[in-house]
Amino acid sequence: MTVTKLTFYDRIDNALSHPEKQLAISAGAKAKYINRANAMAEFQDMEMTRQLARQVRANTLSKLDLYLEQFADNVETLGGKIFWAKDADECNNYIHQLAVRHNVKLIAKSKSMLTEEIDLNDSLGHANIEVVETDLGEFIVQLSNDRPSHIIAPVLHMTREDVGTIFNENLNVPFTTDPSELNTIAREHMRHIFLNADMGISGVNFGVAESGSICLVTNEGNGRLISTTPRIHVAIMGMERIVPTLTDLNTMLQLLARSATGQKLTVYNNIITGPKRTNELDGPDELHIIIIDNGRSNILASSLSEILYCIRCGACLNACPVFQSIGGHAYGSVYPGPVGSILSPLLFGNHFDPLPHASSLCGACKEVCPVDIDLPSLLIKLRTQNIQKGSAPLWMQISQWIYAVTICNPILFQIFLQLAQTITNRFSQKGWITKLPGPLKNWTNQRDFPALAQKSFRQMWSSNKE
Repeated sequence: MTVTKLTFYDRIDNALSHPEKQLAISAGAKAKYINRANAMAEFQDMEMTRQLARQVRANTLSKLDLYLEQFADNVETLGGKIFWAKDADECNNYIHQLAVRHNVKLIAKSKSMLTEEIDLNDSLGHANIEVVETDLGEFIVQLSNDRPSHIIAPVLHMTREDVGTIFNENLNVPFTTDPSELNTIAREHMRHIFLNADMGISGVNFGVAESGSICLVTNEGNGRLISTTPRIHVAIMGMERIVPTLTDLNTMLQLLARSATGQKLTVYNNIITGPKRTNELDGPDELHIIIIDNGRSNILASSLSEILYCIRCGACLNACPVFQSIGGHAYGSVYPGPVGSILSPLLFGNHFDPLPHASSLCGACKEVCPVDIDLPSLLIKLRTQNIQKGSAPLWMQISQWIYAVTICNPILFQIFLQLAQTITNRFSQKGWITKLPGPLKNWTNQRDFPALAQKSFRQMWSSNKE
């Protein structure tokens, strides 16, 4: 993944300087949060299904090698091809060589966060192979040379006016903000792509070990078109995206749509089992499934392996007050929000170490997670690791050391408490602190704090004992 040179704090400042985008992000995330809540309220067996899904993910990851082997064997028995990619380079090189071998000039691509993770579009673009995103949101992002701002809603940060301007400038059509007209414009443009693409590329929502099937879920039907019309279909799957059985797949699908969009079920649920047979009219002549590691083995072997339970619904983003305020671009990663604050440092390195601190640890993300990942605990573990390896900011390391020394020494604790009372009382007005100096002003610029009490609990306790 391409990494920006801007720091996390620079990206936050940039995000907060665009109030119109903040408003769009906040409204969109809150609407999705409400839709999910309504859908789950109507789902009588929600908590039982949620815990069942968690058990399925835990069981699958504990025997991942066995299920992957079973899946690969079944795919090859059905006539599909399996390629095991260690990292992004191996995956991209395989697709490039496949495209060259078949003289592919145009690729129609369905939405896939994994292809964003490995910079597939850029890799193929450098080889002069045209790749067109066919998911409407991703198509808009591609036209505007932007980045997705949400796992399932790539243009959450855009308004209808933004989309109308992008279509007007890039597709040579009249400016409009009418959603139906914008959809018609995109559909007319896509039709040519679907009919002329030499290759279709998709992600994989779930692979089914017992049948060798892959499942693609979309609301626009583009996943079905790119997997049936071109003569070659390449599906790229993270190694953790396996379920043992079709029954387990059913469990996941019941939760995925409700958590992501508030639907009972996604509009198009495609279960693809092998390439086209000789007696079939639709489907690709070749099906290539690339199973990619790209750092997942290291995560699986760590104390943070629970994050691999994630089914990429985006519910934790919509529930997170930090994401609602700063949006996805501020994270600088293809994976934003609470799940991205854990995945990004693990997959992409130290540049993303500040992300776990972008959380109030309120627990809203855990409450909405369809597989009950304990995201706050994982964030705390990453914060601890940052301190231990010295990658936390110097001011944080110093403050943590001072706190640890002080809290373990009653005399020092009392001295610091009295000092804090004296200093804060200087800045308090009518029991509230409204303005602090230096770096602390970043807090009081946004909120007021109650002044410290004249007597601490220890002091009152001692007085009462006397």
